[in-house]
Order: sequence, then structure tokens, then C-alpha cells
Amino acid sequence: MQQQPSTAEESGHRAVPAPIAVTLPDGRSRQFPGPITGAELAAAIGPGLAKAAIAVRIDGRPHDLATIIDHDSTIAIITRDMPEGVEILRHDAAHVMAEAVKELYPETQVTFGPATETGFYYDFARETPFTPEDLARIEERMRDIVKRDEPIAREVWERDRAVAFFESVGERYKAEYIGEIPAHEEISLYRQGDFVDLCVGPHLPSTGRLGQAFKLMNVAGAYWRGDPNNAQLQRVYGTAWPNQKELDQHLFRLEEAERRDHRRLGRELDLFHLQEEAVGSVFWHPKGWTLYRAIESYMRRRLEKVGYQEVKTPQLLDRSLWEASGHWENFRENMFIAESRDERVLAVKPMNCPGHVQIFRNRLRSYRELPLRLAEFGSCHRNEPSGALHGIMRVRAFTQDDAHIFCTEDQVTAEAIAFCELLLSIYRDFGFEDVAIKFATRPPVRAGADATWDVAEQNLEAAVKAAGLAYTLNPGEGAFYGPKLEFVLRDALGRDWQCGTLQLDFVMPERLGAFYIGEDGARHRPVMLHRAILGSFERFIGILIEHYAGNFPLWLAPVQAVVASITDEAAAYADEVAGELAAAGLRVIADTGNEKIGYKVREHSLAKIPVIIAVGRREAEQRGVSLRRLGSPAQEALALTDAVAKLNAEAAPPG
Repeated sequence: MQQQPSTAEESGHRAVPAPIAVTLPDGRSRQFPGPITGAELAAAIGPGLAKAAIAVRIDGRPHDLATIIDHDSTIAIITRDMPEGVEILRHDAAHVMAEAVKELYPETQVTFGPATETGFYYDFARETPFTPEDLARIEERMRDIVKRDEPIAREVWERDRAVAFFESVGERYKAEYIGEIPAHEEISLYRQGDFVDLCVGPHLPSTGRLGQAFKLMNVAGAYWRGDPNNAQLQRVYGTAWPNQKELDQHLFRLEEAERRDHRRLGRELDLFHLQEEAVGSVFWHPKGWTLYRAIESYMRRRLEKVGYQEVKTPQLLDRSLWEASGHWENFRENMFIAESRDERVLAVKPMNCPGHVQIFRNRLRSYRELPLRLAEFGSCHRNEPSGALHGIMRVRAFTQDDAHIFCTEDQVTAEAIAFCELLLSIYRDFGFEDVAIKFATRPPVRAGADATWDVAEQNLEAAVKAAGLAYTLNPGEGAFYGPKLEFVLRDALGRDWQCGTLQLDFVMPERLGAFYIGEDGARHRPVMLHRAILGSFERFIGILIEHYAGNFPLWLAPVQAVVASITDEAAAYADEVAGELAAAGLRVIADTGNEKIGYKVREHSLAKIPVIIAVGRREAEQRGVSLRRLGSPAQEALALTDAVAKLNAEAAPPG
């Protein structure tokens, strides 16, 4: 009997490709007779999508459009206006920049160039520093490369070949890195024109798809692989967007951010200064300290109304306490250390929590005292790296609006809900309506058993859900002693600032021996809720300065009103008006100089004083005032008594 062929090839017939099914984001399924590329899939869906497509997501992972889909898959086409698409655009902009640099300065070595939150950068090894004129040349060459519309193709190389290639073209940094990639990992290179770069992708189909909505911004220093012991590189930053409108908006935001920079306004408005003899510490001037105290007084009133008791704890605590709390092991490098005459090692407190536990455990506590809410405007110090310091936003000496709630496990949900309501109300009072919440879970390095963390995370997540608040996960970013909620507010420029926190802690009360007597007469460990709203006064004030561009609402303004005399004969009346306003509780100054009123209005407007009150002979005779608001040319004539009452009401702090 004749033996049958074992395969289609052996019988002289070609194998029939297996049909595939792709599931689209809307749940619809499309059938294809065989393998298909991402580009072909986009074209099959519609010509508009084919034109907009820049990449394809296959089973949750992004790939080039040229990738072949050869099995049943869940598929989404990525376009340039999607978050994933914008990231790809920015990554491609980095590659186009590297190609431009190599064309203009062939001796330069390229290292790495990722996308960032608003753009991209690439690190270059070059002896000669890049100048602003160089950046202009590079940007112009990038635009030429985009116009060339060079195809971008992925290639998989054998490791030794890739190392040899980069060594042969003088790219020793790339060769070094490739040599350290694990043997089982694929070596993928991307080619565009004559430029070849190591990259995992994905990338655009061609350089022309990048578009022209990009701009090079500046040059900074960097170290090879982030190690200060390695060679120093030049990092060129750029920004890239899906279209020119979004680029223009971004550049406008940058200009506005520079105009609002708290360091600049702090100097111009005479609020504070910093100097080398006290790195990371703030010198508050009278106006700045007035602003600080206005915020502190407001916070104190809000906390007292909801049952917080204010305390004060020492600046220096013995090393043994920090060892017991776990901070010595987990936070030692950030602590300032002192030694006493009796050779005891002390640490300047970087946070207030161990001190508050000492107050709790100083005497026997009953369950009837819980929840116990202890608050402190605590002066703390952290040994931050000098390179990380930034104005008053990141300092070494700061004041936390700190508090700790000692409660039973059954009280956690109610306390968390009350805190969230308080925090959101306070943010609204300061002018922040848009607040996001992140749920930060256990970090890799932590104190306490996993079973304890399981309970802590379950309790905190249940509490935020009970509060009816939306949140996103922030895995691995909890404190070393417990999970936390992070409250992120958005300012007038759309920037996000993480300020408030709520941390649930079973660990520290256990480590520091805190307990209360329960209803059953036995000892029980309290749950400790660490919470802050502003975060630190210094940073929050910096945020406020930039949010309002120094134009503070009346209740916060360091100087709320200025009374300016129009003529010399009205000087005495100006002083009288200022006295009436001050007696009513307003922060007011009198300007009775001999300058013209136009000059005075201009100068006090530059000083961002919210209310300018002009008085002349007529106002003195009628016992009235002419009131002008900052930024408005309109004037309002009022009787003095009416003006005092009106401004007094307007200047009252919220709540």
C-alpha cells in the first residue's frame, strides 16, 4: 500500500494559514483569513483610522504597526492623541534628536533617550558643551529629518554582532550596555535613515509621522547610568505634542510658571529669602511671616472645631527611641545627628509621630478617651541632598501640620471619613477644587508582618470607599509602617501637587508600647492614623504663591489694604483711615508720601496689595474713601464707616 504524505508541503500543497479573530475595544470581533499587520488592521477598520494610527496594542502591549498579528488577540489601534500615542511621539522625538546630533556632530556618542511626562531627553557624551545656538541647529535638523519621512524599521540582532557594530562606530556606551543585557532577552534595534539605535520600541512607521510640534528646551548635566562615579554627560531636554496648539499651550504654561515662580515672587514681594549660610532653611520677612501666621491661625481654628488637641514635642530625641520606632533603620540617612556632653546620640526629629506616641503612653488610657486626636505644628529637619532643594518647596527645615489620631479599629472608618471631609473643605478654602486621591500600598522595605499589612490595607481601602471618594492605586509607595492615602491637588496651571496624607499604622503603636484599657479591662493596641493636610507650611505656601501668582485672596494677603493720600493736606486723614481699618482687624499701611497718586497706585499694584484706598481733600471733608481693587481700574466711593465694615467682612478667614 502506498504511504500517504505526512504534510501539506510533502504532498506538494502550500499550508493554508489559520484564520484569526481580533477583539476590538468596543467588544466587536473581526475575522481575518490569516495573519495581518497592525497597519492592515487599521485600514480594514476604516481609512480615517488608517491615517491616524501610529501603533497597535496587542493583548495589552504596544507594538509597531508593522507587527504581524498571527493569533486570536485583543487589539486596539493607538493614535497620536491617546496617552500611549503621545508617549510614542515623544520617544520618537528623542530618536530624531539623536539622529540630528549625529549628523551635525559625528564625534558625539549617544546613550539613552526616553520620553518624559511633558517631552523627552537624550544623554550625549561630548567634550564640547552644547550652546543655545547648537540647540537651534539641532532643532532645525530635526525638522529636516521629519520632512525626509524616513521609514523606521525594527531589526533583531545577535548580541555579539550588535556589540561589534556599536564599537565599530565609536558608540562605546551602547556597546557596554548591550553587553550587560541578559542572554535570554532579545536585542532589538531601530533604523531610520543612516541612524541605528538600541530600543525596545514601539516607534512610528516613519519620521514624518512625528510632525513639527516639538521644541528643544535646555541642556543639563547627567551621569552615565545615573551614577556620580561615572562619566558626566550632557542631557538635552525637549518637548513634543500631538499638535501645534498643545505645544503652544505648554510653552505658555511654562512662561506663566516662570512668571509665577515662588522664588522670584518671594523676592519681589519681600516675603522671604534663602542664603548659603543656612542651606535649606527659610528666612521669613515680616510680610511672609504674616502670611505664614494667617495660615497657621486658620488651621488652628479648623482643627480645634473638630476636636484636635494641640501639643508640642521636643526637637531632639535619643537614638534609642528612633531605633524602637523603626526610623533609625529606615530613615537614618535623612536625619541630622547630634551628640550630647554625656555622649548620648540624639537625632533632630524628621517627623513628629514617635513624640506623639510618648504623649499617648505617658499615662494609662481608657477606651473612653478614644479617638484621641493630637495635633502639632511641628518643626522638623531632614538632611535632604543639596541638589534636591528647591526654593521653599523642598527644604531641610520645615513645619508639618501634623496630627495623629489614636483610635480603635472600629473607629477607623468614621475617623477617615471625617478627615477626608475636613481636608477637602480646607483645600476649597484655599482655592483648590480639583483633588485626586491615590491609595499607596506596602513598599518593598517595610516594618511589620504581611498579615498586619493585609489588615491595614483592607481597613484603609474600606474607609476611602465608605467616604464615597474615587481613588487610584499607587502600588509600593506606602510608608514603611503602613499604607496611606495621598491627596493630590491641582493648581491654576494644571500642575499636580501631593500634599495631604492619611496613613494607617498598626506597627508603631506596637513597637513603642502604646496601649489602652478596653471595655473588657484588658490591654489593647490602638490604631494610629498619621495625617497631614498642608504637608509642610513652607511647601504649601510656595504652592499658594504660584497658584495665585502672588495675588492672594484678601484674607491671606500680608498687606490687605493701603491708604494712599492724593495731596499733602490729606495725609492726616489717610493715617486716620488706616487706623480705623487696623482697629477693625485689617492688615493695612498708610502711604502719605509726596509722590503723585498714579505712581502710588502703580507701585502698590506691583506689590499686589488687594485694595488701594485713595483719599484727598474731598474724601477728608466728607469722611469718605475711594476704593480700588487690584487689577481693576474701577473706583468705588464709600463712606468711611461703610468701607471699614465692607472690608472687614471680606477679609474674614473662611469658616
